[in-house]
Amino acid sequence: MIVRDKPNAFQLFFILRGSVVPLIFPQMIFVTLLGGAVAATQYYYPLLFPSFTLAPFALLGVALSLFLGFKNNASYDRWWEARKQWGQLIVDSRSLSRQVTSYIDGEAKGGVEVQKRMIYLTIAFNHALRHKLRQSDPWSDIEKYLETDDIEPLRQSQNLPDALLRLMGKKLGTCRHKKLLSDFLIQSLDDRITSMTSVQAACERIQNTPLPFAYMLLVQRTAYLYCLILPFGIVATQGLVTPLFCAIVAYTFFGLDALSEELGQPFGLSANDLALSTMSRTTEINLLEALGEFDLPAPIKPVKSRLE
Repeated sequence: MIVRDKPNAFQLFFILRGSVVPLIFPQMIFVTLLGGAVAATQYYYPLLFPSFTLAPFALLGVALSLFLGFKNNASYDRWWEARKQWGQLIVDSRSLSRQVTSYIDGEAKGGVEVQKRMIYLTIAFNHALRHKLRQSDPWSDIEKYLETDDIEPLRQSQNLPDALLRLMGKKLGTCRHKKLLSDFLIQSLDDRITSMTSVQAACERIQNTPLPFAYMLLVQRTAYLYCLILPFGIVATQGLVTPLFCAIVAYTFFGLDALSEELGQPFGLSANDLALSTMSRTTEINLLEALGEFDLPAPIKPVKSRLE
């Protein structure tokens, strides 16, 4: 995720970090060169391309703008829904740690150990969910928060975050058998774990249900078709500045398409994806503080205006 101050008008034209220009640079160069070739041909052979009315291009441009706008809105909805779910996970994690440290009697036998195990498992779940969504290896982040006997069964699990939630449920069952919590308080903690399950399911839904491929194909085909025929339609009236107009149109249409692709998959490592590592680290620090620990990991800072 890009985090930076709002650039001034001059900086706007030169910022590349967080911009979609590197993603669409080949398309922009191709369309610009095509416009230049058509403009040069028109300059030396002025009768080769007749003067076309711009009405068809205007109609096609309006239709394409509507398609791109709809796709961009749908992609942003996915991005924002993902951010809300991770916000809910932070709420659930902090609330669960507060309830565990408040309701489980630390003076009772085994109480402090249960508090520690529940909060450690909550931290592990946050890291495990992030790694699952990014399809990366979670063990360097979570192994230190697990008991030795739990590691091998968890390694065999096909869904590590869900296995961690089941393990948290078993810990609550242990609290009930040891009379560390009343049935009413156990239900309150179990509701938090259920909410974390809902967050995981929602994130998996977003990740595993992309925008319909046929719709994406229609938008991209139309964008390419429009940019390919544009120089032939405007060269008679625009002359040698045709490449400039072609570059601007290509930047607009291909840029919107590329941005919607990034926003549509919000859990990746692209510049405009969610800062899951930062949120996981923040939760980790907060929960360790709830246990009264002082050896805390350092917060993640932006690197060149970018958080991961």
